[in-house]
Amino acid sequence: MAFLRHVGKHGDRKVAIVFREVPGEPHMCLVVYTELLNRNIHDPLVKCIESDIGQNSKNLADALNRTHTTDGNIILQKLHAEGMLKKVNTELIVMTPAPNTQIKLSELNTILDEMEKGEAAVKKLAEMDSQLGMQDPVQVAKRMRGDMITESATRNEVPAAAPLQASGDALGDAAIANNIRQQAMRMAAEARGLLAESERMLKEADALAPAAPAVSATPVAKKTRGRPKKVAISA
Repeated sequence: MAFLRHVGKHGDRKVAIVFREVPGEPHMCLVVYTELLNRNIHDPLVKCIESDIGQNSKNLADALNRTHTTDGNIILQKLHAEGMLKKVNTELIVMTPAPNTQIKLSELNTILDEMEKGEAAVKKLAEMDSQLGMQDPVQVAKRMRGDMITESATRNEVPAAAPLQASGDALGDAAIANNIRQQAMRMAAEARGLLAESERMLKEADALAPAAPAVSATPVAKKTRGRPKKVAISA
């Protein structure tokens, strides 16, 4: 049997882990008890977990927000509306990705977070090494613009779901808004870093070879040789 993400147990009850970490509460997660679901939700949810989209999603919620129940509702919204999302301490969730394989969700989260930091560091070092420790701001801007266009196109292909409303222990608008603010702050910090790098590169370029003075585009009139012509003055 292949390795399967997003599945585990809370005690003796099977759960699907919808959010590995609740924004602002990394020690808590959001789960749904699969045995309590009716077939309209259960079967599409299981297929979503087993699909490539489900297995490639960091959080199962991302895939569930693009998957529908048999009666046409978005699964994530349906789970929230019916109060099926439950907040549980990650220490109490045991992940069962394969037979004879068990690990606490709290330990798995720590491992995955460290892997993400390591991968980001390795990617950054490789990029700096390929550019001799310097990044071309123009190329960085082009890459950022390309990512934004791709992301925008993806959003246009998939209709945005209505925002979740906060109720009970489910993930609400306040938590989602907080997560968006954190992403915006990281983007702003990256932008400031790019501007600082651009100024440093300009100073380094001036130190190596000062910029040539601007050349006037206005043509200079040629001097004529010989005596100046006499101009007749009328009375």
